Amino acid sequence: MPYTEAKEHARGRLHVIFAEPYTAFDNEVLERQLHLDIALKALLQQPLATGRLRLQVIHGWENGSSEPDDLQHSDHIIASLDDLHEVANRYQQAITGLVPLPKDATSLLAKPRDIAIAKARDQGLDIDDETRDNPARWPVFEHGLYLYTFFKVYHRLTYGEDDSYRSVRCETPDGLREIHEFHLEEGEFAIVTPVETQDPGQTLLIVHEGELEPLLECLKTHLA
Repeated sequence: MPYTEAKEHARGRLHVIFAEPYTAFDNEVLERQLHLDIALKALLQQPLATGRLRLQVIHGWENGSSEPDDLQHSDHIIASLDDLHEVANRYQQAITGLVPLPKDATSLLAKPRDIAIAKARDQGLDIDDETRDNPARWPVFEHGLYLYTFFKVYHRLTYGEDDSYRSVRCETPDGLREIHEFHLEEGEFAIVTPVETQDPGQTLLIVHEGELEPLLECLKTHLA
């Protein structure tokens, strides 16, 4: 896959709103709460109101682990903040009850990686086990760059990131997407949106399970 199909620090829709989106949410910015209010309304308000917002809760990586097979998730259609509150409650009850966290059967990274490698091998490419096990090498096969891009997003959401905001543009199997990452005092999450020139499609809100409660409080503040 050509490297042009994913680009870090790419221009996105927040560049139209803010002159300097990469610094708009820094702690020392006096109007950062207003900026966050504007940004979240621009990215989430319409999808939430029209039933096009999907929450993806990730978990499974801990203590420095980043094995694709260990990454779990559960997806939920969110039509209101009450729906988000219910998801947060489900996770909290699972943690309190010492039972497995909710998870979907689909694989975010491991299975699509193996399918892509099998296809590449059928096309005559020699993909060795070292490439399979090293996400940084995935861009050598089709869809590998897309998977590597999301691997990095999941990793930053799990283990943190110094930049308060990142904007990534990525060609996915569902079309071109903008990935907006927020790493803030209020919480860490990513919003994946279709580019504005495309049909509305579905917006994806990704959060680590440990950030569910902060996310809920953040959205209550800025989307109410």
